[in-house]
Amino acid sequence: MQGALASRLDEAVAAPEKIGAQADRCAHVLLQAWSEYSGLIDRAGAITVDELARCRADAEVIDREGRPAFRAQDRALLADGLHYETRIAQRGVLATRECNAHDLFNALIWLRHPRLKRALNARQVADIEHVGAKQRTRGQCALTHFDEAGGIVWLADPSLLALWDAHDWVGLFRGRRDAWGESIAISVFGHALIEHVWSGHVLPVAKALAVALTPRQFAWLTMSRGAIARGGFAGEAVVAAAIAQGVLLADPQELRPLPLAGIPGWHDGNEDASFYAETPCFRARREGRRYPSAFVLR
Repeated sequence: MQGALASRLDEAVAAPEKIGAQADRCAHVLLQAWSEYSGLIDRAGAITVDELARCRADAEVIDREGRPAFRAQDRALLADGLHYETRIAQRGVLATRECNAHDLFNALIWLRHPRLKRALNARQVADIEHVGAKQRTRGQCALTHFDEAGGIVWLADPSLLALWDAHDWVGLFRGRRDAWGESIAISVFGHALIEHVWSGHVLPVAKALAVALTPRQFAWLTMSRGAIARGGFAGEAVVAAAIAQGVLLADPQELRPLPLAGIPGWHDGNEDASFYAETPCFRARREGRRYPSAFVLR
């Protein structure tokens, strides 16, 4: 990843405030949403590809969705000379650093959201073939931001989108607190976001897609505490298809910042209005910044 892009992603997901012991971090509302993999998350810096391979096999039995094979990223693997994304597409192999928390969380996203991951990979490979491995299109930048720090916000109430677009954080998170889990929820997709929370950072900012759906569609979401969607929602297939077709994530400007610390249950201080005035992740909208309409789930 190029240095400038990596720096922007670090700025998006990192924050100065941290929580303490590992046990406390694993109790965070975001990590609780991954309870089926708690045994891996508890040892996030010590997981082998053999353990991930067993999880992959189990996941494919459940949903019949294909995923690349996890292989240790060593000299023998890299000797094929293929780009990381090209290797996934051509060989069905995901180079994975063992005993590495960042790569573990990337693997967990593949386990839970394979259709979205495949869509990102297909687009990345297509652009690599078009411009080469040493250049990046605006679409590739959008894809990478979403892959590392992304989220999908599911909205069944258009008035919430207006608050979000205006960066009215008090209105969105405090004034409409009752809406979280009832008409707004988030699928946290970016593996770097999850890694940062695991590492103790509790003020990350997601780069999110807004997806409008009906109350009936919203009711099909499976959520854990904190209005965090757990995956398996059929609407993800529609979003994945739109990404694969270039309808979504053609440009980084499609992504809205969402400070996750405002979500109920995420941070102890977020019921107080002063929290949004004093916490640096809740920034005002930049003058002239406009967001596209929400993608409508059909």
